[in-house]
Amino acid sequence: MNLKADKEFYKKISDITLPIVIQSTISNFAGLLDNLMVGRCGTDAMNGVSIFSQLFFIFTLCVWGSSCGAGIFTAQFFGKGDHEGVRNTFRIKLYLVGIATFVGALIFIFFGEFFMEKFIHQSDSVGNGAATMNYAKDYMMIMIVGMIPTAVGMAYAGTLRDIGETSVSMKAGFAAVFVNLILNYILIFGHFGFPVLGVKGAAVATVISRFVETGIEIIWTHSHKERCRFIEGAFASFKVPVSLVKKIILKGIPLAANETLWSLGITMLNQSFSLRGLAVVAAINITNTIANLFNVFLFAIGESISIIAGQLLGAGKNQEAKSTAEKMIALSAVVSAVIGAVLILFRNLFPAFYNTEAEVMELAADFILQTGIFLPVLAIVHGCYFTLRSGGKTFITFLFDSGFNIVFIVPAAFALTRWTAIGIVMIYFIIKSIDLIKCALGIALIKKGVWIHNIVNL
Repeated sequence: MNLKADKEFYKKISDITLPIVIQSTISNFAGLLDNLMVGRCGTDAMNGVSIFSQLFFIFTLCVWGSSCGAGIFTAQFFGKGDHEGVRNTFRIKLYLVGIATFVGALIFIFFGEFFMEKFIHQSDSVGNGAATMNYAKDYMMIMIVGMIPTAVGMAYAGTLRDIGETSVSMKAGFAAVFVNLILNYILIFGHFGFPVLGVKGAAVATVISRFVETGIEIIWTHSHKERCRFIEGAFASFKVPVSLVKKIILKGIPLAANETLWSLGITMLNQSFSLRGLAVVAAINITNTIANLFNVFLFAIGESISIIAGQLLGAGKNQEAKSTAEKMIALSAVVSAVIGAVLILFRNLFPAFYNTEAEVMELAADFILQTGIFLPVLAIVHGCYFTLRSGGKTFITFLFDSGFNIVFIVPAAFALTRWTAIGIVMIYFIIKSIDLIKCALGIALIKKGVWIHNIVNL
C-alpha cells in the first residue's frame, strides 16, 4: 500500500471525506462536552448515562447494519447512473430501519433494566450502584423517543452519502450540535428559569437535537430533487422489486448480523471490564469519549472508501477501485499515527476535565495512552472492513469483523477478567494487541482482491 497519487485523487478524497470529518468532529466534540456536563453531576450520573449509551450503541449499529446491505447497492447503482435503483434501495432502507426501531424499542422497554444491571459491579471506593441504575433508567426512558429520528436520519443521511452528497449531513450536524449544547446548558444545570434536570435534561437535549438534524436532512433532500433524483416519486409508491429485495437481504443479512454482533461484542467486552469496578466503567467512558473525538479521520476515510470504491466498482473500474482503496487505507494509517501521538502526549490532560476520582483519572490516562499507540492499527482494520464491504463480499466482511471479535477478543477479555488476577491496564493492552492479527489478515485480503465485485450488473 502506498500514498503515491495525483492531485485529482486527493481532491476527490477531500471532497467526500472532509465534510464527514467536519461533521464527525463537531458531533463528537459535542458528545465530549455533553459527557463533561453530565460528568459535572458526579461519577454515578456519568456512569448511568454511559451504561445505557452502550445499549443504545447496539441499537444504532443494528439500524445502520440493517440498511448497509441496501447502501452497497445504492453506491453501485449511482455509479452506474441508475436513479430508479437508488430510489428502490432508499425505500428498502426505510422499511428496514422501521422494523429495527420497533424491535429495539420493545427490548429497551421490557428488558433494558435487566441488561443494564450487568454493568454495575460495586468497587471499594468509587460510585454507588443503586444511584447509577436510577440515572441509567431515567436516561433510557427519554432516549427511547430519540430512536425514531435516529433511524429515519440514518436512511436519509446514508443515501445522501452513498450518492456523494456528504456536506448535507455536515450542515445538519452543525445545527444539531448547536441545539444540543444550548439545551444541555439550560436543562442539565437549570439556567434561564428552567429546573435542574441533570441526566434527564441531557436526554431531552439529545432527543430534540436529533429531531433537528433529521428534519434538516429531510427538508434539504426534498428541496433539491435535481441533485437527489432518487427522491422524485420515492413516496408515490412503496413497492420495491422482489428480486432486488432478495439480493439486498442476501447481502444485508451478514452485514446486519455483523453490526449487531460487533456492537454486542464491544458491549460484552466493556461488561467484562466492568467486573473490575465502577472506576473502570468511568475510565472506559472517558477514554471512549476522547478517542471518538480523535478517531473521526479514520472513520471518515472508511466511509469514503465504501462510497468511492463502490461507485468505481459499479462503473466497472475494478483496478482503479483497488488502487484507490489501498492508497486511502495507507493515508488513514499515516494520519492516525500523528493523531495517536497527540493522544499520547496529552493523555493526562483530558481526564482532568472531569469531576471524578483520582483513581478514575489515572486509569483513563493509561487507557488513552494505549489507544494512541494502537490507533494506526485500528485505522487499517477499519479501512479494510469498508473496502471488503464496498464489493458486496458481506460474508467475508462478517467473518473479518464481528466473527474475529466474537471468536478471539471477547473470549480473551472474558477469561482475563474472570479467571486471572492480571491488572486491568495490562488486560486492556492484551486486548488491544489482538487487533494486530486482524490488521495483518485485513491487509492480506485487500491485496488479494477478493472483495472486487460488481453486484448491480448481475
